[in-house]
Amino acid sequence: MTREDEIFEKLKNGDESGAAELVGMYYEDILRYCMFRLPDRYLAEDAVQETFLKVFRYFDDYRHKGRFRAFLYKVAGNTCIDMMRKKQWDPIPEDAAQEESGMRKTEEQEDFLRIIRKLPPELGEVVFLRFSQELRLREIAETVGIPLRTVQSRLRRALELLRTEMEREGEAEEEGNKPNEIEIRKGGRAE
Repeated sequence: MTREDEIFEKLKNGDESGAAELVGMYYEDILRYCMFRLPDRYLAEDAVQETFLKVFRYFDDYRHKGRFRAFLYKVAGNTCIDMMRKKQWDPIPEDAAQEESGMRKTEEQEDFLRIIRKLPPELGEVVFLRFSQELRLREIAETVGIPLRTVQSRLRRALELLRTEMEREGEAEEEGNKPNEIEIRKGGRAE
């Protein structure tokens, strides 16, 4: 029996400590995902809280088949979409939000996010889930709601674009130029 199975058993038996364990197990991963999807940390934290509230509110309807992590990401993704539709906000500068929260991104994390945000959103999300969140391809398919083959082709296409972009950045650094963001969004073809 996995740790997740033990927690589900606690929750089914009415032991509320299981809820805290489940949140502790997934909070940071879901927060990173929501921070990727939303414009500021505070909104992302709200999305995480709302995600867990939804999961616990409808927990009795959930059938545990060992895919809870994908289910949780799906709920978080839908929550982020709902928040983007409903809310108008003034984004807090990222540095201020990170300072207050005590979570500073490493330079590598910032570079990774900067590069994948240049990708078309459907490709960037697959890359983020695979490499930042370490989801398996099948979990990504369930999370995003697309066939496994589509995940594979999006990941392959994204990696091709990223490879091209990295080569272009290397050439641009040698020449002293910055690569054009539009070029990567259009699949490497400048307009």
